[in-house]
Amino acid sequence: MKYFLSVFLVVSIIFLGAFSVSCVYGCIYPLKYTEEIATASETFGVEGSMIASVIRTESNFRADAVSSKGAVGLMQIMPSTAQFLADKLNYPNYDLKSPKDNIYLGTYYLSLLLNQYQDSTLALCAFNAGPGNVDRWLSLYSDDGKSLSNIPFRETRAYVERCARAKKYYQTKNKYFIVENK
Repeated sequence: MKYFLSVFLVVSIIFLGAFSVSCVYGCIYPLKYTEEIATASETFGVEGSMIASVIRTESNFRADAVSSKGAVGLMQIMPSTAQFLADKLNYPNYDLKSPKDNIYLGTYYLSLLLNQYQDSTLALCAFNAGPGNVDRWLSLYSDDGKSLSNIPFRETRAYVERCARAKKYYQTKNKYFIVENK
């Protein structure tokens, strides 16, 4: 009987430990709006895990988030940028606090930046600090004009690192993004 209780106790501790680690990561890396992310991912050819990582880093999946600078929604899009994107897509009557609209416009913007820079790190830098800053950094700090060995803004450097950690988690631990776009 003591052996059975010991085995039961050990198995219970292992199970609870694994469960609590899963719960902790679930709190650190939440995931909502998977259908909207999947639709935008397929429409614009951006990895779902990258979209989720930007949303997690920008707003922690809070659809009603508004920054001190005026960026709105899940992907923290500036209203002027949203208007530019909506005009290009012929997508009138959008609401930046709507998860569907915000993810759609934000992913489109991310796809434009990925196409422009041909580099996910630079695209994330531009999403955070603006393409003008990234273009300036490339002209001042890049040996080849196409890559940066160091991101000059500490905030943007930290942003890219947070996105990379979140993307890695979503790719390896989340059933929605284990198989990515080809």
